[in-house]
Amino acid sequence: MRIPHLRALRGAGAALVAALVLTALGGPVAQADPPAVPVFTDGFGITQVPDATEIHSASDFTITVTTPQVSGPHKIRVLLPHGYAGDPEKRWPVTYFLHGGGGSVDDVAAAPALHSDEMITVVPDGGLKGWYADWLMQNTAEGAANWETFHLTQVVPFIDANLRTLPQRDHRAVVGLSMGGFGALHYAQARPDLFGHAAALSGGIDFGMWQIRAAVLATELNLTGAWCAVSSSSSTSGSGRCTGYGPYVDSDAIFGSPYPVFNADRVWKAVDPAAPANLAKLADTGVTLYTGDNDVVDVHTAAASRTVRTRLGQLGIASRLVDYGNGASLAPTCNGGHNYGCWAPALADYIPRLETAFATARTD
Repeated sequence: MRIPHLRALRGAGAALVAALVLTALGGPVAQADPPAVPVFTDGFGITQVPDATEIHSASDFTITVTTPQVSGPHKIRVLLPHGYAGDPEKRWPVTYFLHGGGGSVDDVAAAPALHSDEMITVVPDGGLKGWYADWLMQNTAEGAANWETFHLTQVVPFIDANLRTLPQRDHRAVVGLSMGGFGALHYAQARPDLFGHAAALSGGIDFGMWQIRAAVLATELNLTGAWCAVSSSSSTSGSGRCTGYGPYVDSDAIFGSPYPVFNADRVWKAVDPAAPANLAKLADTGVTLYTGDNDVVDVHTAAASRTVRTRLGQLGIASRLVDYGNGASLAPTCNGGHNYGCWAPALADYIPRLETAFATARTD
C-alpha cells in the first residue's frame, strides 16, 4: 500500500482550509435553487407584486398582491398538500383561514394542523382591523377597505383559477378566530354558494352583545387595553406581543354608529352573524364553534357562541359547539383564554373532521 507523501497531504489540507475560508467569506459556493412553487396569473382585479414571493418551502409560500378594493399591498399565504406537485391530475378541497385582529397571514404557523395533506389552505390578509367587511367609510387613514369584496369576489376565484381546486361549495370551508370568527360566519352567510363548511373559534359572532361591539370599536380606535393584557403571553397575532390595530379611524368607520337609537345601528344588525335571518342562511352549511370561557375576552365569545348554537337549534339547523371552559379538557397548552395555546389544539380537533367531510362530499 502506497502512503501519500507528507507534502501532498499538506497541500490537500491547505486546499481544504482555503475552501472553508471561501465558504465563510461568502465565496463561490454553489447555492441550492429555491423550491419550485406554482406560478400565478393575475386576474379578477388582483395584480401580483413582482419579485415579492416568499417561499417557505415547496408547499408553503406567500404572494403579495394589490387590488383597488383595499389600499396597499397585501399578502396571501398558501399551504399545499405535500402531494400536490406529485399528482398533477388531482384536485383538492380548499380551506380559507381568517386571522384575528392585530394578526397577519403568518399566524397560520401557530396552528400546524392547518397544513394538511388532504386540502389546500389559503390565508388572505384581513388587515389589522379589517373585520372582513366592506367599510362604511372609505376615506379614513386606512384608505380603501372593501375586505369582503376583495376576499369573496377576487381571492376565491383567483385561487380557483391558479390552483387545482375542487370549486364546489362542499369542498370549500372558511375558518376563522376572534375577528376572523366573525368573518367565517359572515362570509358563509353572505355567500352560501361558496362555502359548505364554516368554523368560528373564540369568535366575535353576536353583534347584539355590547361587549362584542366594544371590541370592534377598540380596534377602530387602536385601544389595545385589556386585549393586550389577555394576549401578552400568547397573543391574538401569534407573535407573543400585542401588535396593535393600526392607525386610528372614526368609531363609525366600519359598521356605522353602534348605538341602537333611531335604528342608527342598522348595519350592525344587517351583518350580525347571530341574527336569526342570517343564521337561516346556514341551513345547508356545516357549522362548528369553539370557545373557552376563562378570560376577559373568551367569557364573552362563549356567551356569543352559546347564543348562536341555541338559535341554530331553534331553526332546526345542526351545529357543533365545543366549549372547553378553562382548557383542561382540550390540551395542556390551553388555559381557556384568547390565544393560540387553545386555538392550535382546537384546530387539531377540527381539521380531521373537516378532512372527513371533504372526503365524503360529492365531486359532481
